[in-house]
Amino acid sequence: MAQDTAQQAPTAPATPARALLPLLLPALAVGVGSSLLFLLVSGLAEQLQGVLWESLPDALGIGRYSVVWTLVVLTATGVLVGLVVWRAPGHAGPEPATLGLTATAVAPGVLPGLLVAAMLMLAGGPSLGPENPIIMANVALAFALGRRLLPRLPGALWPALAEAATIGALFGTPVAAALVISEALAGRPMKGALWDSLFAPLAAGTAGAMTTALVSRPTFDLGLPPLGRPHGGDLLAALAIASAAALLGLLAVYAFPYVHRAFSRLGHPMLALPAGGLVLGLLAVLGGPLTLFKGLSEVAELTREPGAWTAGQFATMAVVKLAALLVAASCGFRGGRIFPSVFVGAAFGLTAHALVPAVPESLGVAAGVLGMLLAVTRQGWVSLFTAAVLVSSPTVLALLCAASLPAWLLVTGRPLMQLGKDGKAVR
Repeated sequence: MAQDTAQQAPTAPATPARALLPLLLPALAVGVGSSLLFLLVSGLAEQLQGVLWESLPDALGIGRYSVVWTLVVLTATGVLVGLVVWRAPGHAGPEPATLGLTATAVAPGVLPGLLVAAMLMLAGGPSLGPENPIIMANVALAFALGRRLLPRLPGALWPALAEAATIGALFGTPVAAALVISEALAGRPMKGALWDSLFAPLAAGTAGAMTTALVSRPTFDLGLPPLGRPHGGDLLAALAIASAAALLGLLAVYAFPYVHRAFSRLGHPMLALPAGGLVLGLLAVLGGPLTLFKGLSEVAELTREPGAWTAGQFATMAVVKLAALLVAASCGFRGGRIFPSVFVGAAFGLTAHALVPAVPESLGVAAGVLGMLLAVTRQGWVSLFTAAVLVSSPTVLALLCAASLPAWLLVTGRPLMQLGKDGKAVR
């Protein structure tokens, strides 16, 4: 009977291959182009970072991360980004507090200001990642060029390809792109099977990831000791750490509209951004150099010798980095919130390990990242994927799936760390 019912259930007709094949070359082109733009912006930002934080203070005989230099560079970064936002065409894109991982196509004339603001931010030290401005730039370029060169293809295709390609390039794997796209498709009517809808974005994500891997060989694996056979204590630790990290993340989420409103009252980017830069400098003095920048390479340094820090130091870095993320996202810096959230979650998980040495380092880091990303991004698949890939341990995946359940119950239905145009939190 069940078999008959299954056979009678209506299924969406599959898309024929002849309809999918013409999408392959555009998807591959968008994937390669999106990755190259990401690598170009990241490479230029790294070069500028080396000048600001190494060459210049060395030439001046000032400590690279001394209190004075940290305050000067962060405040100056706020001034320079504020100048770009004020004077550049399109004001370096929409208000960043209103943006998530997806983006609408902006006019190409906005992109120079947006990319310059992003490079200055990445080099100067504010706690944001490159994902939002790079996605926006790639979406705008793909849409403008795609509509001009291949006008017969649907316009909605180009943003989907660019988003998937950029996410693949950022994470170095197309799996992240496929998970984000499949989550975005949930609840939407589809003309064909799920994999028909994923075909072109997955091709773009694969091309973006492969281009990044061939050029820069990125890795998210932190080299932590692999988790052995799990036991009941590991399960309880995963549940507790992920849930506690989610609650910590929600504190920042609920504070986001109020902090954003405080900076908005300054009324001008040349006031809000320098003020934000100064606050970020003070936070960096409190938390130390590891709480600067987007956080990915800093996480690797944090986990390289976890015994070098105490539980109090880990907790301080987690709280300071979360506060820095909150300020940077509120005052107008152009950047995303995923990578600094990874640092916060990792530092929180290492706090748990330092307090209770029986908690494995890899489990603490993975569970902390999972809970923090669930609270900040509300992207379930990406949170699970990122947490699992950081520790490269198949054993931890089942524990993370279990830990995601109570953490998700804590965050679902809550506001997002994203504002509407009215300044209120999006749900």
